[in-house]
Amino acid sequence: MAWVLIVIAGLLEVAWSIGMKYTDGFTRLWPSVLTGAGIVASMLLLSRAARSLPIGTAYGVWVGIGAAGAAVVGMLALGEPATAARISFVTLLLVAVVGLKATSGH
Repeated sequence: MAWVLIVIAGLLEVAWSIGMKYTDGFTRLWPSVLTGAGIVASMLLLSRAARSLPIGTAYGVWVGIGAAGAAVVGMLALGEPATAARISFVTLLLVAVVGLKATSGH
């Protein structure tokens, strides 16, 4: 169950990080409210998962999903450059996430 929570928390991290782009420095009400709610929900799920997973693993997977997901959404939906180097580094992030999961002992 903890791994499901981490994946959901990571996806929420993608959502709130992309959402920050639309808050205009937290000056727009609804994007700011939704982004704030995503931050809180993501952190709560991370803390819940960290009850049974090592914090280094939980945090590393959470950050990896968030960073890779935000980069992919940026490239696919927001017109950010999709260079071979960027795609390679996102792939390395995902390999690291899988490696943390595989070596966590859970």
